[in-house]
Amino acid sequence: MREKELRLALVCYGGISLAVYMHGITKEIWHLARASRAFAAGEAAGSASEAVYRRLLETIEIQADLKLRVLVDIVAGASAGGLNGIFLAQAIARGQSLDPLTSLWLDKADVDELVDPIAKPGSKLTKMWAIPIAWAAAGREAGLEETVEPAARAEVKAKLAAFVRGRWFEPPFGGPGFSHLVLDALDAMAAQPAGPALLPDDQPLDLFVTVTDFSGHPERLRLNSPAEVVETEHRLTLAFTDEGTRERILADPAELAFAARATASFPGAFPPFTVGELDAVLAERKRDWPTRNAFLARALPRQWAAGHAETAALIDGSVLANAPFRPAVEALRNRPARREVDRRFVYIDPHPGKKSVHFGGTGENHVPGFFQTIFGAMSDIPREQPIRDNLEAIEARSARIRRMRAITGAIRPEVEAAITDALGSTFFLAKPTAPRLLAWRAKAHERATKGAGYAFASYGHLKLATIAEELAILLHALAGPEGRPSIDAYRKAIALFVDAQGLREPRALSASGASAAAVLFFRRHDLRFRIRRLRFLGRRIEEMEQAGEVPREAAQTMRDGLFEALTPYLARQADNFYDPPARAAARGAPGDIAAALDAVADRRDLAALDMAADARLASAFTALPKAERRQMLLTYLGFPFYDIAMLPLLQGEGIDEFDPVKVDRIAPEDARAIRGGGAEASLKGIQFNSFGAFFSRAYRENDYLWGRLHGADRLVDIVASTLPVGSSLQAGAIAGLKRAMFRAILQEERARLTHVPELFDALEKEIG
Repeated sequence: MREKELRLALVCYGGISLAVYMHGITKEIWHLARASRAFAAGEAAGSASEAVYRRLLETIEIQADLKLRVLVDIVAGASAGGLNGIFLAQAIARGQSLDPLTSLWLDKADVDELVDPIAKPGSKLTKMWAIPIAWAAAGREAGLEETVEPAARAEVKAKLAAFVRGRWFEPPFGGPGFSHLVLDALDAMAAQPAGPALLPDDQPLDLFVTVTDFSGHPERLRLNSPAEVVETEHRLTLAFTDEGTRERILADPAELAFAARATASFPGAFPPFTVGELDAVLAERKRDWPTRNAFLARALPRQWAAGHAETAALIDGSVLANAPFRPAVEALRNRPARREVDRRFVYIDPHPGKKSVHFGGTGENHVPGFFQTIFGAMSDIPREQPIRDNLEAIEARSARIRRMRAITGAIRPEVEAAITDALGSTFFLAKPTAPRLLAWRAKAHERATKGAGYAFASYGHLKLATIAEELAILLHALAGPEGRPSIDAYRKAIALFVDAQGLREPRALSASGASAAAVLFFRRHDLRFRIRRLRFLGRRIEEMEQAGEVPREAAQTMRDGLFEALTPYLARQADNFYDPPARAAARGAPGDIAAALDAVADRRDLAALDMAADARLASAFTALPKAERRQMLLTYLGFPFYDIAMLPLLQGEGIDEFDPVKVDRIAPEDARAIRGGGAEASLKGIQFNSFGAFFSRAYRENDYLWGRLHGADRLVDIVASTLPVGSSLQAGAIAGLKRAMFRAILQEERARLTHVPELFDALEKEIG
């Protein structure tokens, strides 16, 4: 039976009060991840809806002969999407429940809770005379009497009046109160009994949250003339990772609260966020933040270096990056791949094609007025830009992967013939051992070098430049943020070291091979070559298994051996691998770059690691049948040939997930199994410029329930679309599973959602 991982990289858009709808979607994703983990572990499902997801996975296993694991390992979000992404990532990493968060969304995501206390009715700053304005605003929103259920009209009208009567020229919502709510949510999740993490061991979880630096920070750009200019950068991306460690800690809760409060600081609704605000909130809660300075130095490096990180004003992340695909794409590098991977980018857009906030009329023939033009230029247009550029970048990456796979397949016969010629026919009768692998690799590498001719020189210099850049980045990071030189200083120091060793002289890397100094440099520092080689070997065993050329058990034994050999190499890419002597040497560079490079090389000890990897691989090879063992040995020993051909095409990409990436969307317009018509036919939060769900508990219950239903509808489709080419489920299987899923969701939520009984009645009729 084939094994496959469906890996989801989530990109969550902003949407103001549609955050409640998005919570329903992310909660459904959480249910799917929980069900998949339990299914893989042979455990019972945890809820009625998870039991249906389990049935889906069982159906795929029985009917398509595919054992599928669904996991979420990358989450990127902006504004309301960033807020939901943070909670989902914490639940995945820590094995926590999102159920407590639902209660907080329904109870606390309300105007009465969010409005700053000094702007509430009764305050001397409120405006009693503004009540008629509120009623007029309500009347303009497509007709209050027509769009609001009778039971909710009084609530919406009263809260809208209070909202309009708030302070003029001041944000109506309170910043500290929002920070308290985020911390309350994280505490509520942590207070519940936790289960296991929802990712396999050593599979990292990466979280990215976009933020806008209102004042901006200077960035230096190099030109020809003048040599350097300074521009102001406003985009920030806060990155968190649990690094796949057993502890699975994304960050201190204060840091997650920092990201949540900053990314969801919608302009005009919330005041800008500052570190001082969070410090005061934590002091009020008598809560420590031990990693504060280290986090600020990492999250706000320019501001921290200038000494004003505490006063930096941060606003909504969706102002400039509402669809943060780029950091999610970059996170694809160096991810472990133990079996076939189907990588999906799934973006959640709660109201596609519509502006979250609009002023005045719309339509092709409408000419924008004064204020509409200003607000559109400053906020609406940047926020609502299409994601075409992101999709084109993903497709370009996928095209490179397809070209690379075609090239490696085309040159395989010649590579295998060259290895056979270099090692002789008796090689195939010998049993692989660690010493034999070492000797065979040396012969194969020599043959690849000489056979490449002039191509080896360009390949060698490309490797040299890549290693030098990676070492500069590593040393700069190990030096720490306090008073370290710029990364350019490290680059220049390494360049001088490379020149002093003669590594860029004409004969150091030429058609005749590499000099002794170059060979030594690569042996001590070329970590990425080892990782590429093992990942390439993993891809080959996957191809052989998919083609039916190797038994499943033997393929799994080979994968296990590969992953055990690969893990120590991957560990050496992380900053936390390096000990105090290596960090001290990094701080001493670039003044003594040779000592710093020696410290890194000594800590890595790649020679010893190579011997251990050869021993583990030799054992894995012998578990394969003779013919398959020959194929895998040819792939392993022939990797220098493949690398010479592939490295120029990689363009910074790893070959871990060596498959094209597919993109899926979750939006109301895409989920039609129950009701068509998109957001207008189902969601209440789209009213009042997307603030609608803040005005009514019934609105929030409505949108949350539709979020779960729409999420389930699309997730079943996405999971089913991972079936191998030529495989399909029996007719009606998907429709039947969806009906069962919808009924399970209604069963789970009926007792909680008491303000929308008529919605449950309507849905039961529509589901059938």
